[in-house]
Amino acid sequence: MSTAPRQRRKEARPQELLAAALALFVEKGFAATRSEEVAARAGVSKGTLYLYYPSKEELFKAVVRENLSARIAEAVELAAQHQGRVSDLLSHVMKAWWEQVGLGPAGGITKIMMAEARNFPDLARFYVDEVVQPIHRLLAGLIERGIRSGEFRAVPPAETVHVLIGPMLHMILYEHSLGACRLHGPTIDAPAVLAVQMDLVLRGLLAEPAGL
Repeated sequence: MSTAPRQRRKEARPQELLAAALALFVEKGFAATRSEEVAARAGVSKGTLYLYYPSKEELFKAVVRENLSARIAEAVELAAQHQGRVSDLLSHVMKAWWEQVGLGPAGGITKIMMAEARNFPDLARFYVDEVVQPIHRLLAGLIERGIRSGEFRAVPPAETVHVLIGPMLHMILYEHSLGACRLHGPTIDAPAVLAVQMDLVLRGLLAEPAGL
């Protein structure tokens, strides 16, 4: 039918808008990005953009849900189905987050929130509710699971989550700030750093570290 291409185009618009918005938010930040720019990059009118996302704030929330919340949901589902060692699952979750988020433009969302949260408290609250708290619940749940099974020592889960997240957060922020400038500073081999981190953390967590 002659309407099929137009129908496909209409169905593709939300994804095109979200891709354009993510690219511009990462390039310019939230405050400096204008809705007209997002619409132009996606090849639609500003009015069309507002049909899907009535404000820049709602557009940003949709970008967060598409690129971060969806990844967290996948990790939660994976954790629910996993039946092996918790240490293996924990390593997989951390590696997957770097590969799916840290390496790509989605990691730039974290930099945006770190830089602009104070000026946009409503978005900051949304980000905490949508991303920060779910990640903490997921990782704390894995640590508690390992403790209950006897695989991990009795460590404080909340504090251990910060130990896990700290290096990852550092690498993501570096990748989307100094790293993006291609300066001749310290290089970060993220997979190697992550491997060292997980080796150190897991040796500290395991009830029988000699078994690693």
